Amino acid sequence: MIWGVVAVLVVLAGLPLVLYFLRKPMNDAARREAPGKFAQLTQGKTHYQWHGPKNGPVMVCVHGLTTPSYVWDALIRPFTTMGFRVLTYDLYGRGYSDRPAGRQDCLFFLMQLEDLLHDQEIDGGIILLGYSMGGTIATCYAAQHPDMLDRLVLLAPTGLSYRPSRVAEFMRKVPVLGGWLARVMGGWLIRKGIVAESETPSEVLDIYKKQAKETRYRGFLPAVLSSMRNILRTDTADQHRKIAKTDIPVLAIWGEDDNVIGLDGMGRLAELNRKARQSEIANAPHSMAYTHPKAVIKAMQEFLREV
Repeated sequence: MIWGVVAVLVVLAGLPLVLYFLRKPMNDAARREAPGKFAQLTQGKTHYQWHGPKNGPVMVCVHGLTTPSYVWDALIRPFTTMGFRVLTYDLYGRGYSDRPAGRQDCLFFLMQLEDLLHDQEIDGGIILLGYSMGGTIATCYAAQHPDMLDRLVLLAPTGLSYRPSRVAEFMRKVPVLGGWLARVMGGWLIRKGIVAESETPSEVLDIYKKQAKETRYRGFLPAVLSSMRNILRTDTADQHRKIAKTDIPVLAIWGEDDNVIGLDGMGRLAELNRKARQSEIANAPHSMAYTHPKAVIKAMQEFLREV
């Protein structure tokens, strides 16, 4: 009886490693289908793409927790039509970028963004967009490098409000068992959420299939778990106070039906930065970037066109 229990425990303990090797590696073969280019940065290789006119004002887009840079696809054409030169890239652990080790906190992602901007010889005047977790990255970057920014746009940003599910909260807080659950069941849980969300029409082609495919690559689930345990626990109140003392124009856009980022974030931002503009999109879920792109663009147009 005891040996049977021990055998079961050994199998369960080794299951994350078995599943890791069953998933596909992010290597040169997987990257053959990648659009854009790659930059060899301090922490690893980063996949990026430029869009739009070469001489336009530079707009840098930072995506969120689980959906890499194609999350911006429905917004890129309107941005480039307005004359912007748009840079999108995959955060480490997602898309076609490397899966380096390390705590995925603000410093981890700031180094990637700083390295990429340096590699691309961008020395200032950028319009920085942060979506969901990317909102925390963008906010931290703006607070640390205000001289680099022309303006800041936050789309359903974490850092002021975040409502993880009960399962996600368990994964975040419970060291061993939570990590085991994330590595064994995390992909299935994400795909289950994708199926439920897929009932909402998307203006990014095959985005739900692409999101599901992400979960089948090595390093994706550990990256998501590390981000949940680190950067997504960051409260950006201090960073917003610093930004409020600068001349950086700020626009925050929130979704009325967002069950991930609550509208209480609007109230917090209003207290922290009275100069920040805010907009609420009716009936928009957290996935507004690809389910409500026209409304997102409408909310941004006047702000982006101001000199």
